[in-house]
Amino acid sequence: MIILGISAFFHDSAAALLVDGELVAAAEEERFSRRKHDNRFPVNAIRFCLETAGLGAGDLDHVVFYEKPRLKAERAVATILSEVPHSFGPFERFFTHGGARQAVGDQIRETIGVPASRVLFVEHHLSHAASSFFACPFDTAATLTIDGVGEWATTSIGEGHASWDGTGENRLWLRETMHFPHSLGMLYSAFTEFLGFQVNEGEYKVMGLAAYGQPRYRAELDRVARQYDDGSLWLDMRYFRYHRSVRNGFHPRLADLLGMPPCPPGVELDPAAEGEAGARARRYADVAASVQQFTEDAVVAMARRAVEVTGHRRLCMAGGVALNGVANYQVLRRAGVEELYIPPAPGDSGGALGAALYAHHVLLGQPRRFVMRHAYWGAQATPDAVTRALDRAGLAYTTQPDPAALAATVADMLADGLVIGWFQGRFEWGPRALGNRSILADPRGPGIKDLINKKVKFREPFRPFAPAMLHDRAAEYVAGDGTDQWPTRFMLMVMPLEERFAASAPAVDHFGTGRIQTVAPETNPLFHSVIAELGQRIGLGCVLNTSFNLRGEPIVATPEEAIATFGRSELDALVVEDRVISRS
Repeated sequence: MIILGISAFFHDSAAALLVDGELVAAAEEERFSRRKHDNRFPVNAIRFCLETAGLGAGDLDHVVFYEKPRLKAERAVATILSEVPHSFGPFERFFTHGGARQAVGDQIRETIGVPASRVLFVEHHLSHAASSFFACPFDTAATLTIDGVGEWATTSIGEGHASWDGTGENRLWLRETMHFPHSLGMLYSAFTEFLGFQVNEGEYKVMGLAAYGQPRYRAELDRVARQYDDGSLWLDMRYFRYHRSVRNGFHPRLADLLGMPPCPPGVELDPAAEGEAGARARRYADVAASVQQFTEDAVVAMARRAVEVTGHRRLCMAGGVALNGVANYQVLRRAGVEELYIPPAPGDSGGALGAALYAHHVLLGQPRRFVMRHAYWGAQATPDAVTRALDRAGLAYTTQPDPAALAATVADMLADGLVIGWFQGRFEWGPRALGNRSILADPRGPGIKDLINKKVKFREPFRPFAPAMLHDRAAEYVAGDGTDQWPTRFMLMVMPLEERFAASAPAVDHFGTGRIQTVAPETNPLFHSVIAELGQRIGLGCVLNTSFNLRGEPIVATPEEAIATFGRSELDALVVEDRVISRS
């Protein structure tokens, strides 16, 4: 049974391919098109998946789309009509650009070349839930999906039951849903826009900025968004415009309520700066802290409700809000959850895999075989491609074919204070660089964080970096329980650091916390070896890890892109597979 899953037309279009229930390849379209958060039909990602498996379109048993376009169109029309005459913008956009969405089936048939009988559709939140539950190792679990909006649902609680041997039935269904426009994801995005960041891109920045502030605007936030004991949420739509505007998510009343104007897009916020600029940035940081605290409380309440409704203390989370690592850790601490699973791509790109998994296991009744234990499902460069790229660029390099020697060489460079671009194997599925397309540095350097933000990544000075640590030593470095939980493998939990570790590794310390990645030898042996070798030199089994890209660009996917990023930044060295290039 060969199934291709697709997500497209909102943000982060992607494709994923299952062969007999096992994942073979998965990738976001942006990695090939170089258009960040590309929402177009993922022709390049589809081609990559099929080529990886050595298959053609005629080999596909089914193509599955991650939502039901007709239901989404019904919600769009109903919302537009309910907001007349204020909804001219969405009305115009829907009827000008909505054709592709209305004719998704036709586009799949024409672009891929499969008959209508092989095209299936799965509801958006079921695709999200399946991307987590059918990738986890659990037999049964509660599911919690929180995002902006699917067809109508903005939050859903579900339950999954798995059959691994084929003797039982695979089931996944939604038990409770919260509907548009009352949406935690849209609330967070509206405040992302208020703070001057790009929606569906700057939410990470809000989370990072929040650590510099205090939730002084929580009372004002509680006036525009109300949480209930059952985990549901109500928004006062007088303060928002995302239901009637394609450009502005918040109403000017929100600025009046907060007593400050929205931050203009493009203005650099530096809450550590002195003078009026710093004071102004700290006021916006207080807004970020308020919406972050509200979000954490809401996610915990929703997770607690999922445990209550299903009776399961294993929880599978998905949806864009599941990328909020601070909230995820609070779920583990406060919601009565014993085991938590979040896939490396919980957002819309992951819906492509979820749609395929749901079709395979539920619609077609096939047994489970797959557990997503790592995130390395993207494209890999051949040795000849690496050689050609380096020769075309005119770069001198040394070759280290022995993995142990390569790990030792890289550890030496890191211990000497070099910042390294690291390109290995298949690129990651999801938005996090997990050791195959990473920028690496010694976590001890007190000025390394500012250096990388300013001269390598060219991004805001308040942005933190992640500590990638040896799995078997993580409990020494993290103050809270949970380093053995699945989200730490995918850098999806922000956890408190041990004071001694935080003092020793200031480059990865963010106000006493870190976005943890645990690295095990069975999932990434070379990256694990680099960290272990570095640990022998510096006394810490940890390395600073951030994505290999410049601000505003997708993570590099090819040797050419790695070389170009190396040339346009102040990286000290570049390692592409077994080739080592030093700027000196």
